[in-house]
Amino acid sequence: MPPRDNPTARQARLGAELRKLRERAGRTAREAAGLLSIDQAKISHIEAGRVGVSEERIRRLATFYSCDDEPLIAALCGIAAEHRGQHWFDEYRGILTPGFLDVAELELHATALRSMQSVTFPGIFQTENYARALFEGVVPKLPPDEVDARVEYRRRRICVFERDTPPRFEAIIHEAALRMRFGGRKVVREQLEHLVDVSHMPLVTVRVIPFTSEDFIEVTQPVLYAHGIVPQLDTVQIDAAFGGRFLDAEADLQKYRALFDIAERASLDPEESRQLIHHIAREM
Repeated sequence: MPPRDNPTARQARLGAELRKLRERAGRTAREAAGLLSIDQAKISHIEAGRVGVSEERIRRLATFYSCDDEPLIAALCGIAAEHRGQHWFDEYRGILTPGFLDVAELELHATALRSMQSVTFPGIFQTENYARALFEGVVPKLPPDEVDARVEYRRRRICVFERDTPPRFEAIIHEAALRMRFGGRKVVREQLEHLVDVSHMPLVTVRVIPFTSEDFIEVTQPVLYAHGIVPQLDTVQIDAAFGGRFLDAEADLQKYRALFDIAERASLDPEESRQLIHHIAREM
């Protein structure tokens, strides 16, 4: 089977974690290839996520790398067993760019999610009209069918809460985002009311950083922190107008955990936040 041209972020993460285990053990790619009786290039492809790897080979490599962390090994084997076409977002392959699908896949496998927004509402909680207003404002202008696909996809992401074990979700939103009038007063009022509704969901917490906060939070782009099934698989996704980024280096994870903790301390408690959102909606 030829190497994948476009591995998913999750496939690439599996390869990256195998590379980390190898390097931590002081083993070379040549040695790993010799263990599996394959050529060195294939090890490089595996570690780049461009070639799949079986559970049996993952366990052999883990033993060779002196890794006895069974929860991590089991989590990596779980990733290896996944395949395209088994999840709802696979319907959008070839329709939306891979970055969109990588976010849904990240949410699907997270045990908990923390979102921080300074200008817009969290994508997973956006109404159809609000999401459409955002996508219709993209430069250069998107064709109508592309806008429709993006809006439909974004609205379907809420199904992550229909899992047998849905994730906890904490959304921290700056008051500035609540007062932006993207799409007009009616659209934003509907969006604010929807946010109040979702804030009552059992596993959802919504907090607002008010204008009166004197703490500076170093986040100007939407940030999503996804807790993995094991801590080693935690991931940060940074959204941007021209493509997002996925971060998994421990230094980056520590930085964003600290930023979220600072933002939480600077925000109102959930009930105060709900009251402020309701108040802003009435002003619209």
